[in-house]
Amino acid sequence: MTDVLNAIVLLGNFVLVPGLAYGSQLALGALGVTLIYGILRFSNLAHGETMSFGAMITILVTWLLQANGISFHPLPTALLALPFGIIGAVALCLIVDRLVYRYYRQQRSTSSIYLIVSIGVMLITGGLIRFIIGPGDRKITDGERFIIKARDFKEMTGLNEGLAIKTTQGVTVITAVSVVAFVFWFLGRTRTGKAMRAYSDNEDLALLSGINPERVVMIAWIMTGALATIAGTLYGLDKSFKPFTYMQLLLPIFAAAIVGGVGNPIGAIVGGFVVAFSELIITFAYRKVFMYLLPDEMAPEGMIQLLSTDYKFAVSFVILVIVLLVKPTGIFSGKLL
Repeated sequence: MTDVLNAIVLLGNFVLVPGLAYGSQLALGALGVTLIYGILRFSNLAHGETMSFGAMITILVTWLLQANGISFHPLPTALLALPFGIIGAVALCLIVDRLVYRYYRQQRSTSSIYLIVSIGVMLITGGLIRFIIGPGDRKITDGERFIIKARDFKEMTGLNEGLAIKTTQGVTVITAVSVVAFVFWFLGRTRTGKAMRAYSDNEDLALLSGINPERVVMIAWIMTGALATIAGTLYGLDKSFKPFTYMQLLLPIFAAAIVGGVGNPIGAIVGGFVVAFSELIITFAYRKVFMYLLPDEMAPEGMIQLLSTDYKFAVSFVILVIVLLVKPTGIFSGKLL
């Protein structure tokens, strides 16, 4: 029985807990992609750089706070700086929409035109970010590092394996749950949220009902900027901030959105966790787990790993291709609530 518990704790330490944190980050990122697709009907390839920009502002303000002796102990100081990052990302989104996307919206351009334009926005924004903060890793974690330490868990339970939960992982899950709950409340209960849903369902009918399309678009970009900053900052806290990483995150984020059903907030959340756990389950080395569960003479010699962690993003690509071939609409229908 002890060996079974050790195997469960091992999986919890390297699959369950990281999966919940990573899945929360992907879910928030996919939720931002879904909102823009639901309102403007195009896939925003610049979303990863929006996440990076918001996280960059948060980092810069965090450094400023730390330099002045201001902290948020035992939580990361970046949480104090997060509102400034949100303001910066929202301002970026609104400026880009006014200078770029608004023109194509007035011309009633096709989704493919928007897609190409978003690539240009992505490249320009990425260059600006690297010009300001540089291309290297930036650590922004301070405060208490762990909620539960592996050593303390071993002492409490007497098991060989220890369960470690980082503070950033706990903050990520709690923040994600709170933000998702707010988004669903906003879309489902407020007048503005209902207007956004109506605009998403039928643009022409919404206009005849007196809904202001520019206001709907503005609110969508504000929510997208906020979601992108929160997702980007939480990812940076959990791992580290590196501008190029956020461009790579586009693949799992879009995979999450498509798996759940592009345009559906529930699908974005479900897809985020599907992609996150798929990546971790397929790239995890199960040798030690089987050593606990099997007799000594049957203990495996190899790593028992389906794919190396180097191919983590390839898992997202495979999931994306399978979903597009089997069920292009995703798990849920592409509808804004």
